Amino acid sequence: MDYQKNDILTVTIEDMGHDGEGIGKADGYTLFVKDAVIGDVIEAKIMKAKKNYGYARLMRILKPSSHRVEPACPLARPCGGCQLQMMDYQEQLRFKQKKIEDNLRRIGGFEQLPMEPIVGMEEPFRYRNKAQFPVGTDKDGNLVTGFYAGRTHDIINNRNCLLGVEENQQVLDAVLGWMEEFKIPAYDETNGTGLVRHILIRYGFRTKELMVCLVINGEQVPKKDALTERLGKIPGMTSITASINRERTNVIMGNRILTLWGTPYITDYIGEVKYQISPLSFYQVNPVQTEKLYGLALEYAGLEGQETVWDLYCGIGTISLFLAQKAKKVYGVEIVPAAIEDARRNAALNGIENAEFFVGKAEEVLPKMYARGEARADVVVVDPPRKGCDAALLETVVKMRPERIVYVSCDSATLARDLRWICGEGYEVRKVRGVDMFPMTRHVETVVLLSKGEIDSKKERVEFSLEGTDMSGFQ
Repeated sequence: MDYQKNDILTVTIEDMGHDGEGIGKADGYTLFVKDAVIGDVIEAKIMKAKKNYGYARLMRILKPSSHRVEPACPLARPCGGCQLQMMDYQEQLRFKQKKIEDNLRRIGGFEQLPMEPIVGMEEPFRYRNKAQFPVGTDKDGNLVTGFYAGRTHDIINNRNCLLGVEENQQVLDAVLGWMEEFKIPAYDETNGTGLVRHILIRYGFRTKELMVCLVINGEQVPKKDALTERLGKIPGMTSITASINRERTNVIMGNRILTLWGTPYITDYIGEVKYQISPLSFYQVNPVQTEKLYGLALEYAGLEGQETVWDLYCGIGTISLFLAQKAKKVYGVEIVPAAIEDARRNAALNGIENAEFFVGKAEEVLPKMYARGEARADVVVVDPPRKGCDAALLETVVKMRPERIVYVSCDSATLARDLRWICGEGYEVRKVRGVDMFPMTRHVETVVLLSKGEIDSKKERVEFSLEGTDMSGFQ
């Protein structure tokens, strides 16, 4: 049967896609339905119809799944921030574990997986130490802030996101109150006018220090003293800054930071390592799970005190400094100069002298140093961006023949591709474990331990390419 846009069908949800959408069939026709849960029987309206499948909107739940729960946030469905809040947390963990396994099997070609149980949270709300709130106006001209609705730049007005800390609401109330009192306009991205674009908030879970950074379309903050007086009354307030961004762009932060009050940074800890965090610093947003993630990386690295470790895509050195506590020497590589400045500063802050950092693309720095005989490793740790590791980097890593490779991934599809290639070069996957860094969302981190194995001489070398690999449906 040919289905068309606006057709309304009754669908039983039998599976879930990698973005958290429900998957069901009607007379063999597959439908992808956002906000649906495995086991739901629903009424769905087709929004886009292809020949063999379509995308539909959930119109009515006829029979709820046993895993369906009432979202804690009343704005969970329209807001683009949470994809899984309607699913009970244990089922979320099963979904994420299966997502990792499916990608490793389908893309990586791994049949036997040494999977360990996913690491979840005891309390899967209020875990984010960072939030960026766009500021705008509604159709009546009232100031609003919150998060963008899915796939749009329409702001869902919400000052109390349940993934963020409670202090966020106090900050947003203070800033918008200041804007209303002094008639300070929000940025209008359609015409590039107005002043306040975003409000960045960071919070130190251990130190209780609070940072506020206004992203502004201007060179200065009017009525600055009135703003800092309001914000300074909030317990823990440590840093109030402004980020100048006058570009017509979707990039949130500008490169120039003005300190308005207090210090230009806050501090916090992961384990016993102390970090200085500025508005532009990359720092993991879930400190509770970050400690577990880095603890796993450290465990998998198997350090006994005499090892040389390379940490590639090291950011501000968060993993590097964790590893330096147990290694003889750690080298970190990161393309962002400001991140390396933070890494060096954080090493000094903790009295860590056995960590050295290099600025540059990891896929350029490591091969050059290896070619000059300046790079050897007992352990290599990689924590690449979503696109995975560069081919030149992986080729150099396997030439170095480290005893162990620890791969930390935020995308199990590109992870699977990279593991397939590494294992074609004589390594074996020893352990795989997911860490739920982002409860209520579709995202999951994965940590993998690889060690040297006996390569099958008859095994065909796997070319480092996506050609011929079906990545459809995997994000």
